[in-house]
Formats: sequence, structure tokens, C-alpha cells
Amino acid sequence: MRFTNRNEVKIIPSIYIVLVAVFVTNVFVNIEIMASSESEQEISFSHFVPNIVTLLLGLYVHKIGQSFDFDSDGETLNFKNNGVFFSKFMEYRVKKAEFPKRKLGKFHFVDFGIYSALTIYIKSRRKQGYRKYTFNTTFLTRKKKKGMVDSLNKVLETTPKPTA
Repeated sequence: MRFTNRNEVKIIPSIYIVLVAVFVTNVFVNIEIMASSESEQEISFSHFVPNIVTLLLGLYVHKIGQSFDFDSDGETLNFKNNGVFFSKFMEYRVKKAEFPKRKLGKFHFVDFGIYSALTIYIKSRRKQGYRKYTFNTTFLTRKKKKGMVDSLNKVLETTPKPTA
């Protein structure tokens, strides 16, 4: 099965632009308040609250604003996270994992509503234990998330277990 969230993440650049516009506008409003000759209007912490909230929202959108590609067709499993904002020009914030299905040890999927992630554990010959990769799947639809989990469960069921 193949899943991607390219259509869902198209809104992220627009959100970035709106957040930057709100931040800059509030900075100019605060500058005007400070520059006014009226002593009645003093700048207080409450004038900076919108900028703090906007900055926190910007950091959150930057954290979750990633495209996710999943492919379980064939002999390998492919996972890929990529940044969204400059993705048409370059790949940045790229995280990839491509490995044979037999090396999938286990996986863990968390979904908190506003953030979801897939953690996969890959068996390695060189390193004792598992290698851990975490992929952001926030903008996948529920149907795609359920299909991906079902596909990974199917891979784990069909993979022969090593006998000692």
C-alpha cells in the first residue's frame, strides 16, 4: 500500500504566511504604542502575548508541518518525512528509512489528535538490538493511518520468526 499526505500539507505554507503577518503586524502596533507621546498608554506584558502565542504556534506548525510517504509494495518498506515549505525547491528536514520487510522488528503508533507519530524498530546485524526511527504522521487522514497500521501488522504477521 502507498500513502502520502501531499494534498493535506498544502495548507502549511499559507499558515506560515498568516502567522508571520500577525507577528509583524503586532510588532508594528507595539512600536506605535511605545512611540506615542501619550503617557496614558504604557506598553505592558499583555501587548506581547499575541506575539508569544504566534511564535509558539509557528514553532508547532514547523514541528508538525512535514509530508509523509509510506510504501509497502514489493520486498521493502519505505518511509520518508520531508519539510513542506521549501519542498518544491529542495529537500530539507528529510528522514528516510528503506529496508526489507523481514527486518521490521516492531512498531509503535501514537495519535494525540494534534500530533501523531510512527516509531519503527528495525533489526540490525551490526548493532545489537533495534534501530529506532520516528516519523511524523500528523497530517495523514484517519483512513490512511488505519491502513498503514493494518499494513504494518500484516507485515509483522507474515514475517517468519527466527528460531533459536
